[in-house]
Amino acid sequence: MGRKGSPRPPQAEGGCGAARPSLLWALPEELLLLICSYLDAQALGRLGQVCRRLRAFSGRDPLWRRIARGCLNSGFTQLGADLLMPWMHLDGEYLYLSQAEDIRAYRFRPDSTGLQRRPQAIFSGHQEDVCRFVLASSHIVSGGGDGNIVLSKVHSSFSIKFSAHEQEVNCVDCQGGIIVSGSRDRTAKVWSLSSGRVGHCLHTVQTEDRVWSIAISPLLSSFVTGTACCGHTSPLRIWDLESGQLATCLGTDFHRGAGVLDIVYETPFTLLSCGYDTYIRSWDLRVSTRKCVMEWEEPHDSALYCVRSDGNHMIASGSAYYGVVRLWDKRQSRCLQSFSLSSPTSSPVYCLRFSTTHLYAALASALHALDFTAP
Repeated sequence: MGRKGSPRPPQAEGGCGAARPSLLWALPEELLLLICSYLDAQALGRLGQVCRRLRAFSGRDPLWRRIARGCLNSGFTQLGADLLMPWMHLDGEYLYLSQAEDIRAYRFRPDSTGLQRRPQAIFSGHQEDVCRFVLASSHIVSGGGDGNIVLSKVHSSFSIKFSAHEQEVNCVDCQGGIIVSGSRDRTAKVWSLSSGRVGHCLHTVQTEDRVWSIAISPLLSSFVTGTACCGHTSPLRIWDLESGQLATCLGTDFHRGAGVLDIVYETPFTLLSCGYDTYIRSWDLRVSTRKCVMEWEEPHDSALYCVRSDGNHMIASGSAYYGVVRLWDKRQSRCLQSFSLSSPTSSPVYCLRFSTTHLYAALASALHALDFTAP
């Protein structure tokens, strides 16, 4: 007498069969991401058609970032790899420059004619591109697209990495033994750097909007976040550093989508901001938090990615198109001078830095220097 076939297993929730998908979801998420990272765009698309759960998983940003990068002219090629340069810092004889997953320290030549070709040091630790980093007390604090924060010692190989956010860490700042970070996951977090508590989260602030920029007040009493302005709240908000509570909002008339991409404190009471609404704004917290004291509009209606001040009258801004750098005098309403650094191809100016003789601008594929001493 023939044996009857075994009953078919019931369907799992969401349309996946119970047997194999149950084994699949038993794997750690990091392993699932690693497995799926070997799939091309067509295979990922097919995977997303299996069930609702796999559709949501296959749409994750880390899986598509590598594929999207391959479709873009994202930078120059060195040793066969694209090197993106979104952020930098000047520190004495060195310029620190993020290139894809690494941060490299380049030494200035003794004759001040430029940088040495080979980096003096390379700081690694991220699995995705470095978004932003700061130098603080002989340490580099960096946030990456992998959601991690890496703390590296400048003059040694010592480093610490800890998981900080569920999505990209778009911005970080560090002062007085405290790190603040902002992420696309709509949170800002305050971290301890004290001995024995490195990487301990002190506060999690629900910003309810993607955080693009962040800065700690020189008074070490508060920090300000710049967000995407996708809701009905101001994209510039100041938070108490000790409690993590909202202290105040800056401005009242921002348009939807007028996200803030860069924030710079000039003094403990004055700061500059810029972003998608094409304006540089100067705020004086002693005068008003509802209205800026000065503003300068980008004449070609381009988003402003970064702003920098010499601490006196001069401001430099970097725009979203054709690598345009503009110099402004706070005492005047119009731009003093402009430079197009990437024509005929287009790239944002991701970061600007001043020295006494030069201005450095980091674009997607190159680092440009403007020499103010040249005749």
